[in-house]
Amino acid sequence: MPKQISVLLVDDHNLVRRGFRRLLEDESDIAVAGEASDAAHAVELAAELHPDVIVMDCALAGSNGLDATRKILKNNPDALVLMLSMHSEETWVQQTLDAGAKGYVLKNAMDLDLAAAIRKVAAGETVLDARLERSSSLKGETTSALTNRELEVLRLICEGKSNKEIASDLSLSANTVSVHRANIMDALGIHKTAELVVYAIRNGLVSLP
Repeated sequence: MPKQISVLLVDDHNLVRRGFRRLLEDESDIAVAGEASDAAHAVELAAELHPDVIVMDCALAGSNGLDATRKILKNNPDALVLMLSMHSEETWVQQTLDAGAKGYVLKNAMDLDLAAAIRKVAAGETVLDARLERSSSLKGETTSALTNRELEVLRLICEGKSNKEIASDLSLSANTVSVHRANIMDALGIHKTAELVVYAIRNGLVSLP
Protein backbone atom coordinates (compact mmCIF):
# COMPACT_ATOMS: atom_id res chain seq x y z
CA MET A 1 0.00 0.00 0.00
CA PRO A 2 1.41 3.46 -0.93
CA LYS A 3 2.78 5.58 1.91
CA GLN A 4 0.28 8.08 3.24
CA ILE A 5 0.99 11.80 2.91
CA SER A 6 1.24 13.20 6.44
CA VAL A 7 -0.24 16.67 6.88
CA LEU A 8 0.02 19.38 9.54
CA LEU A 9 -3.03 21.67 9.60
CA VAL A 10 -2.40 25.25 10.75
CA ASP A 11 -5.38 27.58 11.23
CA ASP A 12 -6.43 29.72 14.18
CA HIS A 13 -10.10 28.78 13.76
CA ASN A 14 -10.95 25.46 15.36
CA LEU A 15 -14.03 24.94 13.16
CA VAL A 16 -11.99 25.48 10.00
CA ARG A 17 -9.35 22.96 11.09
CA ARG A 18 -12.06 20.48 11.99
CA GLY A 19 -13.67 20.92 8.59
CA PHE A 20 -10.39 20.40 6.75
CA ARG A 21 -9.62 17.33 8.89
CA ARG A 22 -12.99 15.80 8.01
CA LEU A 23 -12.38 16.46 4.33
CA LEU A 24 -8.98 14.78 4.46
CA GLU A 25 -10.16 11.82 6.56
CA ASP A 26 -12.03 10.60 3.48
CA GLU A 27 -8.75 10.36 1.54
CA SER A 28 -7.02 7.02 2.03
CA ASP A 29 -3.63 8.38 0.96
CA ILE A 30 -3.63 11.40 3.30
CA ALA A 31 -3.33 11.42 7.11
CA VAL A 32 -3.54 14.45 9.42
CA ALA A 33 -0.53 14.17 11.72
CA GLY A 34 -1.29 17.22 13.83
CA GLU A 35 -2.98 20.61 14.18
CA ALA A 36 -1.74 24.03 15.28
CA SER A 37 -3.68 27.20 16.01
CA ASP A 38 -0.82 29.72 15.93
CA ALA A 39 2.55 30.32 14.30
CA ALA A 40 4.68 29.32 17.30
CA HIS A 41 2.90 26.00 17.74
CA ALA A 42 3.12 25.39 13.98
CA VAL A 43 6.89 25.82 14.05
CA GLU A 44 7.17 23.45 17.04
CA LEU A 45 4.97 20.74 15.51
CA ALA A 46 6.68 20.99 12.12
CA ALA A 47 10.01 20.27 13.81
CA GLU A 48 8.53 17.50 15.95
CA LEU A 49 6.33 15.70 13.41
CA HIS A 50 8.20 16.30 10.12
CA PRO A 51 4.96 16.22 8.09
CA ASP A 52 5.11 15.75 4.33
CA VAL A 53 2.96 18.84 3.74
CA ILE A 54 2.10 21.77 6.01
CA VAL A 55 -1.25 23.39 5.20
CA MET A 56 -0.78 26.94 6.48
CA ASP A 57 -3.39 29.66 6.94
CA CYS A 58 -1.99 32.99 5.77
CA ALA A 59 -3.63 35.01 8.56
CA LEU A 60 -2.90 33.74 12.07
CA ALA A 61 -3.63 35.45 15.36
CA GLY A 62 -0.54 37.11 16.83
CA SER A 63 1.62 36.42 13.76
CA ASN A 64 1.02 35.24 10.22
CA GLY A 65 1.56 32.27 7.98
CA LEU A 66 4.42 33.93 6.11
CA ASP A 67 6.48 34.33 9.29
CA ALA A 68 5.71 30.77 10.34
CA THR A 69 6.68 29.50 6.89
CA ARG A 70 10.02 31.31 6.99
CA LYS A 71 10.84 29.90 10.44
CA ILE A 72 9.83 26.37 9.46
CA LEU A 73 11.94 26.48 6.31
CA LYS A 74 14.88 27.94 8.22
CA ASN A 75 14.78 24.86 10.46
CA ASN A 76 14.02 22.48 7.60
CA PRO A 77 14.65 23.79 4.05
CA ASP A 78 12.97 20.69 2.58
CA ALA A 79 9.61 21.34 4.27
CA LEU A 80 6.65 21.69 1.89
CA VAL A 81 4.16 24.44 2.74
CA LEU A 82 0.78 24.94 1.06
CA MET A 83 -0.59 28.38 1.90
CA LEU A 84 -4.33 28.97 2.27
CA SER A 85 -5.46 32.58 1.96
CA MET A 86 -8.47 34.82 1.48
CA HIS A 87 -6.38 37.20 -0.65
CA SER A 88 -6.00 36.90 -4.42
CA GLU A 89 -3.75 39.94 -4.91
CA GLU A 90 -0.43 39.35 -6.64
CA THR A 91 1.59 40.87 -3.79
CA TRP A 92 0.33 38.19 -1.37
CA VAL A 93 1.11 35.41 -3.81
CA GLN A 94 4.57 36.76 -4.52
CA GLN A 95 5.41 37.18 -0.84
CA THR A 96 4.24 33.63 -0.19
CA LEU A 97 6.44 32.14 -2.91
CA ASP A 98 9.36 34.33 -1.84
CA ALA A 99 8.95 32.95 1.68
CA GLY A 100 9.44 29.46 0.23
CA ALA A 101 5.91 28.05 0.09
CA LYS A 102 5.15 25.56 -2.69
CA GLY A 103 1.52 26.50 -3.20
CA TYR A 104 -1.08 29.22 -2.78
CA VAL A 105 -4.76 28.29 -2.67
CA LEU A 106 -7.80 30.47 -1.98
CA LYS A 107 -9.53 29.04 1.08
CA ASN A 108 -12.85 30.75 0.35
CA ALA A 109 -13.33 28.97 -2.97
CA MET A 110 -16.54 26.94 -3.05
CA ASP A 111 -14.91 24.11 -4.97
CA LEU A 112 -11.62 24.02 -3.06
CA ASP A 113 -10.00 20.61 -3.62
CA LEU A 114 -7.56 20.60 -0.74
CA ALA A 115 -6.60 16.95 -1.16
CA ALA A 116 -5.60 17.45 -4.80
CA ALA A 117 -3.50 20.49 -3.89
CA ILE A 118 -1.77 18.54 -1.11
CA ARG A 119 -0.97 15.67 -3.47
CA LYS A 120 0.57 18.03 -6.03
CA VAL A 121 2.73 19.79 -3.46
CA ALA A 122 3.82 16.43 -2.03
CA ALA A 123 4.81 15.37 -5.56
CA GLY A 124 7.06 18.40 -5.89
CA GLU A 125 4.77 20.62 -7.96
CA THR A 126 4.13 24.32 -7.41
CA VAL A 127 0.39 24.87 -6.97
CA LEU A 128 -1.29 28.22 -7.66
CA ASP A 129 -5.06 28.61 -7.48
CA ALA A 130 -6.63 29.08 -10.91
CA ARG A 131 -8.87 31.81 -9.47
CA LEU A 132 -6.01 34.20 -8.81
CA GLU A 133 -6.44 37.50 -10.59
CA ARG A 134 -4.79 37.62 -13.99
CA SER A 135 -3.66 40.56 -16.04
CA SER A 136 -4.10 39.87 -19.76
CA SER A 137 -2.82 43.22 -21.08
CA LEU A 138 0.63 41.87 -21.97
CA LYS A 139 -0.31 38.25 -22.64
CA GLY A 140 0.05 38.37 -26.43
CA GLU A 141 3.13 40.54 -26.34
CA THR A 142 5.03 38.47 -23.80
CA THR A 143 4.04 35.15 -25.34
CA SER A 144 5.35 36.22 -28.74
CA ALA A 145 8.62 37.26 -27.09
CA LEU A 146 9.34 33.65 -26.10
CA THR A 147 10.13 30.71 -28.37
CA ASN A 148 8.21 27.45 -28.09
CA ARG A 149 11.22 25.86 -26.39
CA GLU A 150 11.41 28.72 -23.90
CA LEU A 151 7.70 28.29 -23.13
CA GLU A 152 8.35 24.58 -22.48
CA VAL A 153 11.19 25.45 -20.10
CA LEU A 154 9.03 28.09 -18.43
CA ARG A 155 6.24 25.57 -17.84
CA LEU A 156 8.67 23.16 -16.14
CA ILE A 157 10.15 25.99 -14.04
CA CYS A 158 6.62 26.77 -12.85
CA GLU A 159 6.22 23.11 -11.86
CA GLY A 160 9.12 23.60 -9.48
CA LYS A 161 11.68 21.58 -11.43
CA SER A 162 15.42 22.24 -11.26
CA ASN A 163 17.60 22.90 -14.30
CA LYS A 164 18.87 19.31 -14.09
CA GLU A 165 15.32 17.90 -14.03
CA ILE A 166 14.22 20.13 -16.91
CA ALA A 167 17.28 19.07 -18.91
CA SER A 168 16.34 15.42 -18.37
CA ASP A 169 12.69 15.99 -19.35
CA LEU A 170 13.57 17.87 -22.56
CA SER A 171 16.72 15.89 -23.46
CA LEU A 172 18.89 19.00 -23.16
CA SER A 173 22.06 19.80 -21.27
CA ALA A 174 21.77 21.62 -17.95
CA ASN A 175 23.84 24.46 -19.43
CA THR A 176 21.35 24.87 -22.28
CA VAL A 177 18.49 25.02 -19.79
CA SER A 178 20.39 27.69 -17.83
CA VAL A 179 20.70 29.75 -21.00
CA HIS A 180 16.98 29.35 -21.74
CA ARG A 181 16.13 30.38 -18.16
CA ALA A 182 18.32 33.50 -18.46
CA ASN A 183 16.79 34.40 -21.84
CA ILE A 184 13.25 34.01 -20.46
CA MET A 185 14.01 36.28 -17.51
CA ASP A 186 15.64 38.88 -19.76
CA ALA A 187 12.70 38.81 -22.18
CA LEU A 188 10.19 39.33 -19.38
CA GLY A 189 12.32 41.68 -17.31
CA ILE A 190 12.12 39.39 -14.27
CA HIS A 191 15.13 38.13 -12.33
CA LYS A 192 13.71 36.02 -9.49
CA THR A 193 12.25 32.56 -10.00
CA ALA A 194 9.36 33.16 -7.59
CA GLU A 195 8.36 36.34 -9.45
CA LEU A 196 8.70 34.49 -12.76
CA VAL A 197 6.30 31.76 -11.64
CA VAL A 198 3.70 34.26 -10.45
CA TYR A 199 4.01 36.37 -13.61
CA ALA A 200 3.82 33.39 -15.98
CA ILE A 201 0.70 31.94 -14.40
CA ARG A 202 -1.02 35.27 -13.83
CA ASN A 203 -0.50 36.25 -17.48
CA GLY A 204 -1.47 32.92 -18.96
CA LEU A 205 1.97 32.07 -20.34
CA VAL A 206 1.70 28.57 -18.90
CA SER A 207 -1.14 26.29 -17.92
CA LEU A 208 -0.40 23.98 -15.01
CA PRO A 209 -2.40 20.79 -14.41
